[in-house]
Amino acid sequence: MFLKKLAVPFAFAAVAGAAHAAAPMAKSQAPGFYRMALGDFEVTVLNDGTIDLPMEKLLHQKPDKTIKALGENFLKTPVETSVNAFLVNTGAKLVLIDTGAGGLFGPTLGNLVKSLKAAGYEPEQVDEIYITHLHGDHVGGLGAQDKPLFPNAVVRMDKRDAEYFLSKENLEKASGDAKGNFQGPISSVSGYAGKVKPFDGNTELVPGVRASSSFGHTPGHTTYVVESKGQKLVLIGDLMHNAAVQFPDPGVTIQFDSDSKAAMAQRKAAFAEAAKQGYWMGAAHLPFPAIGHLRAEGKGYEFYPVNYSVPR
Repeated sequence: MFLKKLAVPFAFAAVAGAAHAAAPMAKSQAPGFYRMALGDFEVTVLNDGTIDLPMEKLLHQKPDKTIKALGENFLKTPVETSVNAFLVNTGAKLVLIDTGAGGLFGPTLGNLVKSLKAAGYEPEQVDEIYITHLHGDHVGGLGAQDKPLFPNAVVRMDKRDAEYFLSKENLEKASGDAKGNFQGPISSVSGYAGKVKPFDGNTELVPGVRASSSFGHTPGHTTYVVESKGQKLVLIGDLMHNAAVQFPDPGVTIQFDSDSKAAMAQRKAAFAEAAKQGYWMGAAHLPFPAIGHLRAEGKGYEFYPVNYSVPR
């Protein structure tokens, strides 16, 4: 009799266990945003998604060496690589630095607006958009042909990138897949008539946010420096693409550079200054949330990601 009484609750437990085990896999990720204070400013990192990159083919060193470095960091190729943008609220202006890929690079990207809304903002609130360079994974999120996603924003980038990537003459000269290098940016900015305002080199854009030329990856590649109350964050765009390889050896360049030698020099200078001065550094393709500190380590650097914290 005692065993019969025990059998009933065990039977219920087995059914309940089976029900929980049958719950479907979510197979999705939460919208990606991370917020931190910078002096009187508030910075929110927005993740646009990830893209798989065959780093052993893209990075300019022996493939075996790349694969070994990735393995030491528990990674394998192709590397699932973050695409990030940065939202800076100065209190007077809401500034978005880069916009992600939009619809230019497939279904694993194009999540910036979802991340923006999850962070508590609407696209209509963005006042200014600063583009590090006009590759599709940085400018595609502006919108598609004549359909701006940020209708009230002014869009700014270095004039050298604007002259190169937004040139219909360069588009006509390009052939095959190379046409996409121009079609994407031209389509993305098409809805911002009268609001695309290129600048020339080092420029203060709004109080506390300035453009700093870092030409090489593209003709007008730009770093953005954000400063408030003695705190500093330097956003280096595409001066680096893979932390496992390029922090230990900043001399490794990548196929995407228009001028590899210049890009390498800019990367080395950026890393050295960040390590020496100890300020925050962020990059578009660092693993989300893509902000941290650098410390010199031998001939290279060690990256220390931001410690998770709640704004107070």
